Amino acid sequence: MADLEARLRELVGQVQRVLVVTDGIFSMRGDHAPLDRITALCRQYEARFGQGIITVVDDSHGVGVFGESGRGTEEHCGAAADILIGTLGKAFGVNGGYLAAGETLIRYLRETAPLYIYSNPITPAEAAAALCAVDIVDSGEGWRLLAHLRAMTVRLENGLAALGREFLPGPHPIVPLLVRDTARAAQLVAFLFSRKILVTGITFPVVPRGEEEIRFQVNACHTEADIESVLAALRDFGAQDA
Repeated sequence: MADLEARLRELVGQVQRVLVVTDGIFSMRGDHAPLDRITALCRQYEARFGQGIITVVDDSHGVGVFGESGRGTEEHCGAAADILIGTLGKAFGVNGGYLAAGETLIRYLRETAPLYIYSNPITPAEAAAALCAVDIVDSGEGWRLLAHLRAMTVRLENGLAALGREFLPGPHPIVPLLVRDTARAAQLVAFLFSRKILVTGITFPVVPRGEEEIRFQVNACHTEADIESVLAALRDFGAQDA
């Protein structure tokens, strides 16, 4: 936030318009942008630019799984972006993406965006499937799925803590297990795959050296037995070093 404010100060008198662009959820670690603080800072400096400040948030990893009702980082932080970008291919399980903004911008993009005009939009069947997914999230069933997702995430985090594993806790279902060694991370990925557990190894240069990790992604279909099988596998992997 201090760096953002310093950059805004530098731009005063230099430009007419500022774009502040961020992810909502940072996919490597599952942490989120402090959108409430970002928008408050933008409001503080907006009058110093002739065309204001526009906030753009890509919340592809947030919408559908984050926030009390699954509305993403905006809901969690109690703040809204000027332009919200999302995907239909993660929580909603379909294909394509979307942009939410004011009427003027939407009308402009409908006429000019090459990924929207002509034959490029998603198919009617994909649109119908996406609508069904949105309806589910925005229903009693969706609330139950979100509650179960949060419970399974907490169960995994509690299990990792009980094993003495270093991880990054948080409310988002991305749970990073810090390994801090590239070769070790590769060994753990291979071991878990042999136990029919699919995880992503994140190593240098995607993350700095010493920050290597295994990224678990919990979903609403996972059961307590699924979580326990992961913890048992990690326990067995640790026993190899004993």
